[in-house]
Amino acid sequence: MIIQSTRVYLEELWVSAQLEIENGKIVTIWPYNTKAVDKDYGDHRILPGFIDTHCHGAFAFDTNDADEEGLLRWLKQIPQEGVTSLCPTTITQSEEVLTKALRKVAEVAAKKPEGANIVGIHLEGPYLCTLYKGAQPEKYIVMPDIEQFKRYHDASNGLLKIMTMAVENDKNYAFIKEVKKMGVAINIGHSAATYAESLFALANGANGFTHTFNGMSPFNHREPNLAGAAMQIRDGYAEIITDGIHVSWPVVNLLFRAKGKDHVVMITDALQAKGVGEGRYVFGGQEIDIKANGGAYLANSNSLAGSTLRFNESLKNVIERAGVEEVSAINACTINPAKVLHMDDVKGRLRSGYDADIVVLDRDYEVLETYVLGQSVYCK
Repeated sequence: MIIQSTRVYLEELWVSAQLEIENGKIVTIWPYNTKAVDKDYGDHRILPGFIDTHCHGAFAFDTNDADEEGLLRWLKQIPQEGVTSLCPTTITQSEEVLTKALRKVAEVAAKKPEGANIVGIHLEGPYLCTLYKGAQPEKYIVMPDIEQFKRYHDASNGLLKIMTMAVENDKNYAFIKEVKKMGVAINIGHSAATYAESLFALANGANGFTHTFNGMSPFNHREPNLAGAAMQIRDGYAEIITDGIHVSWPVVNLLFRAKGKDHVVMITDALQAKGVGEGRYVFGGQEIDIKANGGAYLANSNSLAGSTLRFNESLKNVIERAGVEEVSAINACTINPAKVLHMDDVKGRLRSGYDADIVVLDRDYEVLETYVLGQSVYCK
């Protein structure tokens, strides 16, 4: 199959080109009109498929539910936002609940179902700080326990790729070092870490920061804290929720300016209410209200608990509302998350030999078509 457009995102440039696809891979990239094509998208944009490394669910499914039907529904419907790969994300709960959830995701992933690829699991908690717990149930927050974590890793069949923790509770960095050896990227989040604690955690193996500015010790000009570390330590990958609710547009712009084009990762942090609508839901055993602005809040409070953000809208927001340079914004939802997952040799770019995970957008960032491993899984 060959597709083409006058605007194909190659090597951080818009190029008139053709993509030749065979057996789920991009095999050759040709100059525009070199060969007869199966589909010509005109001047619509062809980009690498989006990768969401922090998302709890959507369409009435939550990862902690361990519900196969709901997970399959999520994977099948999420390509309508241009998402081709994702990491189902847990919320702090009992070991029994988390183990069951991890096993179910691994079981479904092994079947290679229709829709988006499961490329990892993100374990958010239970090794967090109660002060910045957000919507994480305090009852189940515990201190780092490497033997328990190994049980979680085993339950995931090695699919556990990212975890969020409060690093200030790992006093000798033994937990961080051991988890890194297992190939799991450690994000600092739901944490009261100081700047120094954050710096030394990264120096000892931590990888980045979870939903930057939310669920963390805030920036101050005398003590930059965890938020300051996320901005200042350029090599640490910083997640960001770009719905305009969790972080204001000027601050989104500030983070991208501080980090450069290679170390911001756009996420949705989406809940099961995404794609369902306003109302009250249960998340991690707690009641959550979805309000008219799309924000998710702990019931009867103003405490944020996730989002209902669509990924293509996230990209549009960053470019048009936060004023971030286009290359930085696109990298944040393609190659940067692929690097976090150590998959940047097969995903996150349009290159020969890479997986044919592709999204086609119109001028208003609406998704026209999404391909996963060369197969069309959504067409408007």
